[in-house]
Amino acid sequence: MPRATNAPASRRRRKGYLKLASGYRGSRHRLMKTARQSVEHAGQYSYRDRRNKKRDFRRLWIARINAATRQCGISYSRFIQGLKQAKIELNRKMLAEIAATDQTRFNQLVELVKAQAGS
Repeated sequence: MPRATNAPASRRRRKGYLKLASGYRGSRHRLMKTARQSVEHAGQYSYRDRRNKKRDFRRLWIARINAATRQCGISYSRFIQGLKQAKIELNRKMLAEIAATDQTRFNQLVELVKAQAGS
């Protein structure tokens, strides 16, 4: 009786790893073992960094808002607190976009927050 190797499934699996590893340098795109290791590590990194990207962007938005609010003479935390008290629901992404592109509107927001804090 001939030896059963399940060759079609094995070949498909190996080709899949090598296809995912195309573009890698050296033996990583040629040899099955190193290609598989590289692809699996890359998958772990991409899974982790899809989550890290969210916190990185939030840090960037906060830094931009902080820089803009300090130019207007108020701290970031007082600004966010004032927005909450004034019941203005703008997320940090939109606030950073306004701060970067439309300084007059951002100044209006800051004045509104300062007026809220004064009352």
